[in-house]
Amino acid sequence: MGPADLDSPVSLPDLLEPGLSLVFCGINPGMRAASTGHHFEGRSNRFWRVLHLAGFTPEQIHPEDDHTLLRYGYGLTTVVPRPTARAADLSRSEMQLAGEAFQRKIEHYAPRYVAFLGKIALSAISGVPNIEWGLQARPFGGARAWVLPNPSGLNRGFNLDALVAAYREARVAVA
Repeated sequence: MGPADLDSPVSLPDLLEPGLSLVFCGINPGMRAASTGHHFEGRSNRFWRVLHLAGFTPEQIHPEDDHTLLRYGYGLTTVVPRPTARAADLSRSEMQLAGEAFQRKIEHYAPRYVAFLGKIALSAISGVPNIEWGLQARPFGGARAWVLPNPSGLNRGFNLDALVAAYREARVAVA
């Protein structure tokens, strides 16, 4: 380990196991999530609230209890393991380069569905510029692919009600 390794932020561990119903896939970990080791830790992130309101969980999970999501048949991962302050800090080429390893990860764990949180990562990996919201025509890594709005508080294009409606549609399809 060299001096540069000491400055590298720690990545966020996946919450995965074989055969899950659905794996939620963020673009990459935020700095706060990576430093605490818990998914969607950011104060303005609406993921846990939206998941509960959409019916994925019977109660709202707190980030420090993120591992309990596995009990409900759902997992969490990211396309790019490198944490950044904002997903916009990643280049399209970095997402493309991470795509092959990410696809192998999905193939290995074999969830029924993979839900990309936002269009940008799937667009970069697939080379398809105009990704639509919702269920995708093409599977990804053997799983049915779904694209949901990113729950980040920086995503001003979707208010809470719109996020909940989109996630509820995915939950009904997965059920």
